[in-house]
Amino acid sequence: MASDPDRFASSTAVPPTPPAREPVFNAPLPAILLALSIPCLYALQVQLPDAGLRWAFRPISLFEGGWWPGVLTSMILHGGWTHALINAGFAFAFGPAVARLFPGLKGGLVFLGYYIVCGLAGTLGYGLVHPTSTATLVGASGAVMGLLGGAIRLLGAHGRPRPLTDRRVIGMSVAVLALNVVTGLIGLAPGVDDAQIAWEAHAFGFLAGILLIGPAARLFGTRASPTFASGGRMGDPRA
Repeated sequence: MASDPDRFASSTAVPPTPPAREPVFNAPLPAILLALSIPCLYALQVQLPDAGLRWAFRPISLFEGGWWPGVLTSMILHGGWTHALINAGFAFAFGPAVARLFPGLKGGLVFLGYYIVCGLAGTLGYGLVHPTSTATLVGASGAVMGLLGGAIRLLGAHGRPRPLTDRRVIGMSVAVLALNVVTGLIGLAPGVDDAQIAWEAHAFGFLAGILLIGPAARLFGTRASPTFASGGRMGDPRA
């Protein structure tokens, strides 16, 4: 009895393998933990008798004494839930681009150090601009802006920071700084009653981030695999 070749082939064909399920996002763990730490720390802050304001930064303390460690401790404080959540959201948006450059446990520590140094630059810069001010400065915005600075030089560059003279870097930096100045001069800090945005701290943090990402990448970065083209999964930008 003769067989029908087409019928035989169709009855024995192997069904196609369904595509592997992709994660909703694949942000590096250090970036996720950093973003989560901001609202978690604020939840602890509001339990303190003075809402943690004793650890805030006041520029005059750099020159006339006082709680000068506030240049560091002010980074873990925020002026309200809206303030904390906005910074957490921006940290989650910009942090992965920088964190992918520094894999492993050592890389996580480098990422955290980069974040802290940018925050210190923002706070100290604000203090130097307003040396006699007794205003209270809180928030991680300077550090978060540092992540944005690093991300601008890294996005679409396959793990090697773009030169500072790259026109895309210059154009985006000018836009970010201009928007920051305008927002700071005419707007109030979201979620914080009667508090102005410390745009100077944002600017210094951003400049620190955009300048430091190059040396950090040379000293601690890896090029074992393309940082921004590792498979095209959601959350993994490609050039």
